[in-house]
Amino acid sequence: MILRPVSSSDVPALAQLGRDSFCAAFEHLYRPEDLRNFLEEVYSEDAVRGEVEDDFCTHRLAFDGDALTGFVKMRAPSWYAEYSDAANPIALGQLYTDPARTGQGIGAALMDWALAYARDEGHDAIQLSVWNENYGAQRFYARYGFAKIADIDFWVGDHRDDEFLYELRL
Repeated sequence: MILRPVSSSDVPALAQLGRDSFCAAFEHLYRPEDLRNFLEEVYSEDAVRGEVEDDFCTHRLAFDGDALTGFVKMRAPSWYAEYSDAANPIALGQLYTDPARTGQGIGAALMDWALAYARDEGHDAIQLSVWNENYGAQRFYARYGFAKIADIDFWVGDHRDDEFLYELRL
């Protein structure tokens, strides 16, 4: 497995993997029109390109040969800073793997990179949100020491998901 920074040529594959991963886990929760609009807003190539070019977001990609198998997105400042007394938190915005490759260590490699990156950049906490019924993800984050600090909402169109805000102090 190769981990490397994102480039503009990665945008189509990154957008596709984001859509595929999100839909594999959550598509069943939403009305088709809400899901379609959300995917366009968050995982269209234009939206992903905007984040890749944004100075606030940093991506790390996982490859197996030429195939993109996962990615993590970090954002500073954190969207969730108001929920914590951390002085300089960073948000882990997405940690996605190819749905067919879950459980193969890709997420762990990306999380190890994210922890090192946050520390190297001088952050004192990593924050992330996780759906309250995504028990597998909650167990994954708990293994790294993340703990719930708040209940928050996540909206897809008119649908509100109950989410947990997790934080790891560094």
